[in-house]
Amino acid sequence: MRIKMKPVLSAVAAFLLLHAVHAGAQPQKTALENPVPERVLFVGNSYFYYNDSLHNHVSRMLASLDPALGERIEFKSATIGGAALNHHPLDSHLTPGKLGIDEPFELVILQGGSGEPLSDRRREGFARTAAEFERRISAVGAETALYMTHAYSPPHPRFDPDMIESIESLYVETGNEIGALVIPVGLAFEEAYRRRPEIVLHKQFDGSHPDMLGTYLAACVIVASIWGLSPLESDYDYFGALNRDDTRFLQQVAQDVTDEFLNR
Repeated sequence: MRIKMKPVLSAVAAFLLLHAVHAGAQPQKTALENPVPERVLFVGNSYFYYNDSLHNHVSRMLASLDPALGERIEFKSATIGGAALNHHPLDSHLTPGKLGIDEPFELVILQGGSGEPLSDRRREGFARTAAEFERRISAVGAETALYMTHAYSPPHPRFDPDMIESIESLYVETGNEIGALVIPVGLAFEEAYRRRPEIVLHKQFDGSHPDMLGTYLAACVIVASIWGLSPLESDYDYFGALNRDDTRFLQQVAQDVTDEFLNR
């Protein structure tokens, strides 16, 4: 739960604040060249593998929206706990057959370490690694997307209510530089807390890792950003573990943030 609480907003006020949050960020790439990638690799850290792994929720949500696509699509997730982007042996991951998929990946989703936006040195390292990884990904015929991480929440010792600004600027600037699509998960977390301050999207023991609802929100944003499908049409609720009020709310936030950020 966030410390910096605000009252629940009217629909009009929420729209105006959402627009204001994104006004400083202008992502140049708003869609993939391949609108339906079917072999997808996630490269990241524990933000991906918490809560039964993000790629599993994306897969199930896609299957609920498009059963035929759900049958065809193949996901792999390569994660290292506490990893920065440059910790990953990307070439090995991209080699056909190495991860059990014989054909080359069509999309690689890159997630940096949560602290990489917080210093000039680490920001430069992230941008440099993302550019090098994009060249390698492009060389195998795949596209690159950047997963914008969420900000810390209390009780994290580095909690800062303005942290999302550093995250957004790093991911958007890097995405524009390398021609990658940016997936605005971090902005969706901020918007969900703004509309419903009492919702819990972070693990309360550390204020860093996503709780189950945070992972669900991230899956909604990915589905909307990558495949252009509306999470509002999905009935996926993690096999009944999530209530309809929460899933519907998070689906709407994901749709609104994605539409605004990617100008759709």
